[in-house]
This record gives sequence, C-alpha cells and structure tokens, in this order.
Amino acid sequence: MARVPVLEDLGDVAGKRVLVRTDFNVPMHGPDGAREISDDFRIRAALPTIEWLTSRGATVVCASHLGRPKGSPEAKYSMEPIRRRLAELAPGVELLENLRFNAGEEGNSPEFVANLVKGIDMYVNDAFGAAHRSHASIVGPPRTLPSAAGRLLEREVEILGSLRESPKRPFVAVLGGAKVSDKIGVIEALLRVVDSLVIGGGMCFTFLAAKGYPVGDSLCELDQIATCKKLLENPKPIYLPEDINGLDASGQFASYGVRLPDGAKGLDIGPGTAGAFTDVIMDARTVFWNGPMGMFEDARFAAGTRTVAEAMAATKAFTVVGGGDSAAALATFDLDDQIDHVSTGGGASLELLELGDLPGLAALRGAPNVK
Repeated sequence: MARVPVLEDLGDVAGKRVLVRTDFNVPMHGPDGAREISDDFRIRAALPTIEWLTSRGATVVCASHLGRPKGSPEAKYSMEPIRRRLAELAPGVELLENLRFNAGEEGNSPEFVANLVKGIDMYVNDAFGAAHRSHASIVGPPRTLPSAAGRLLEREVEILGSLRESPKRPFVAVLGGAKVSDKIGVIEALLRVVDSLVIGGGMCFTFLAAKGYPVGDSLCELDQIATCKKLLENPKPIYLPEDINGLDASGQFASYGVRLPDGAKGLDIGPGTAGAFTDVIMDARTVFWNGPMGMFEDARFAAGTRTVAEAMAATKAFTVVGGGDSAAALATFDLDDQIDHVSTGGGASLELLELGDLPGLAALRGAPNVK
C-alpha cells in the first residue's frame, strides 16, 4: 500500500492555521435543540492529532459532518453539543458547523472547498470513517494545501494495510451483516489473502440457498445465489452455519438445523455454529471481524454475536474489528477494550481491504508537500 504523508511531513507548524478533518459523527440522544452525546469516543480519538499540532504552536480548526442532513441546516444535527465537549477536552480548538449543512460538501463543490480553506495554511485528514467518500472536505484541501494524515488515520492505514499485505497466519475473516450484495467485492478480495472465511448474519442465508438448503422467509438475495455458488467453489474453507435460531411461522422463537421450513425466519446463528466459529477464531493468529451474526439488538437473537465477540476477546490472535455494527456489539457486551484494534470506519475499512486505497488517501498523496 502506497505511503501517505503523516504529521511530520508538514514541517514547521508553528503559527500555522491547520484545518483538521475529523469524524465527530457521534451517537446522540434527546430532543432536537437539546441533544446530548451518547458516546464521545470519536472526539477523544482525535485528541492525539490535535495535541500534536497545538503543542507545536499551530492553531487548529476542526471540521466534521454529523448525521445525514440534506444540504441545509437541521437543529438535530447541529455541532453545538460536540463543540461544548471539544472545548472541555481541547480548549481553544475551533469547530466549524456541520459540513453537510451545505450541499457542496457531498457534491464536492470547488466553491465550497475554496471557502473551507480560506485563511487556512495546512490540512490534516483524521477522519478515516469518511475517507472512502470523495466529498469536498476529504479530497479538496490537499489540492492546494500542504497535507497529512492524522494519527488516527495513520494507524488505521497501518493496521488494515498489514492485513492485506503481511498478516500472521492462519488469517481468518469473520463476516456478518444483512446483505451479501454489499460485501461481494470484499469477500472476493479477502479470499485472496485469508486462510479461511466465516460467514454468519443475514448474508449467510443466500450462501445456504446456494448450497440447496431451504431458508424459509429468511433474508435471501435470489439474484446473488449464482455468485455465492461461485464463491463456494473457492478452495479455501468457507464456514457457514450448521444451526439457526429464529422465529417460526407463528412468530415464536424456534431453533433449526440448516433447513428452515416455510414461514420460518432465521435471525441468529445457533449454539453449535457459535461453538464451531469460536474454534476457528481461537486457532487463528489474525482475525478480522465485520458484521454481527444476528439481530443482536433483540436479546433473543444476541447469543451468536455475543459468542463471537467473546471469542475475539479471548483469542491470542491479533484482532481487528471493522467498525459499524460489530463495534457497536462489542460496546454492548463491554468487550471493546479487549480487541487489539477497533476501526472507526465500517465502510472505509471494508473498502480499504477490498481496493487497497481510498479517495482520501489518494488525495493526501497528491498534496503539494508530497514529493
């Protein structure tokens, strides 16, 4: 993976005004206009970069998106609660209003970029969770400003790049989540580097259907069955569920093997599968996990995801969790501090593993300070 410039490549930052693209897209709760931060992890994750810059005499201006506003201000997506928390953690650091309050952010508008960098001397991207998007604040500033990756982004690239290029073996990938269509490219890429692949979550039913098993009313993408059949021809082991928990046709909790009757809906891997997946994880030296094993938000269907999370915490392997729902599950089970690396970007981590690069990284390599 090609090197990206890091903070040291900026040179002397004393007296410079530095725009830091952060990912402060934190979970919030409460009514509009009085919303509060549920978890400030993403704000705290930016502190090493902010402190590196301010300790060397730079003035830091942070910029981030929050939620999915439609290109205009919405009270529930205001950065004010984050601004207050940032002032407590890093006094004197400025925070701009939500970037997505302007349609120019997602539209990568040159005019928006010009306004964003007005009065700015340098740019740092520390928003790994947004680095896979060609948005104005991600790809625009490096065209004209000396630029670098922040500490968080640098660490993400280092770890995820090592999974692609030099993992300790056996290397196992555990994939879950709802739709296999969202992860076909990732599965193909991972099968080139892993020693085995474990598949659970809603996406497993399309694979089971590809093997000829009836899946009842479970989530199954019929247009992806042929693709899954081809993937299953890969010589590397692909582990699928051998038992399923879910609901029967009357809506009552039920357990099945891999043949689900009409009307039944699979919503979690069963205990036998959870045990088998645990054995694979425990025998590995590197494990990457992205996507829950079932609908873990419902306590009836949380056991599979919990067991995989516990195996990730217990194994002696180097463990990486690819953000998103998997990271949320770890936090739910209070296991997030027992993983070697929890990525701050679900989609970004998958795209980096699949393609080996991201628009935000390519933009940094094209900055004027990069030779």
